[in-house]
Amino acid sequence: MSSRSRARDGAAAPAAADSDSDLESGSGSGSAVVGRERTRQRVIEAAADLLAREGRDAVTTRAVAVAAGLQPPAIYRLFGDKDGLLEAVAEHGFATFLAAKRVDPDPQDLIEDLRAGWDLAVEFGLANPALYTLMYSEPTRVASPAFKAGMEILMGRIRRLAAGGRLRVDEELAATLIHATARGAVLTWLSLPEDRRNPALLTILRESMVAAVTNEEPAVQQDVGPAGAARALRATLPEQTILSGAEQHLLREWLDRLASDG
Repeated sequence: MSSRSRARDGAAAPAAADSDSDLESGSGSGSAVVGRERTRQRVIEAAADLLAREGRDAVTTRAVAVAAGLQPPAIYRLFGDKDGLLEAVAEHGFATFLAAKRVDPDPQDLIEDLRAGWDLAVEFGLANPALYTLMYSEPTRVASPAFKAGMEILMGRIRRLAAGGRLRVDEELAATLIHATARGAVLTWLSLPEDRRNPALLTILRESMVAAVTNEEPAVQQDVGPAGAARALRATLPEQTILSGAEQHLLREWLDRLASDG
């Protein structure tokens, strides 16, 4: 980060070395790592609190350092620059959302399970508007480990729908539709004046997603063609052990073709 950028952010360029107390370094190497991580987490939480209370513009390195009880150079030592700090705050947001997710490996109603997951994502965004906006403001944040873990939970829901013959579209397209409608619902809601925020908007968007992604009845029972059966069979492939790896690969390719025709 350039000295001009740091000056604009309200903090001087980092000193050559910070005191041990700034980073709670401790006496041994193990305690140094633990101390550094504790300090890092304290800074992230201070930044997230500033973000929630005063908005993104309030998250300057100087303000965060004061809130965390550190000297500004320590922020640069821990995160590199303000962008690095914001990346860490966004990852903290994804991890917080991941911790709130409820996973039922065998839900009684697959469609209601899908609705519940969508509702949870939207509720998190509405409860944490500034943090949610930061989390999804940069496309590169899809590389976040917590984001990837959350997407695996979503893919689990989608595979259960496919295995039950309830998935109308390809698994990857279903994931994109579910994620895009939830994110769009939150960001649209937040962009509206409060007197124009109609709860029906969220309900209609959710039900439109459900209609686009799922069948009302299992596709295999409805005999609507090979696409639904192909999706259901493809979803159960990881559970079988009869076929070799090469055979599974070939069968998956054939099923992908059949599924895409639906």
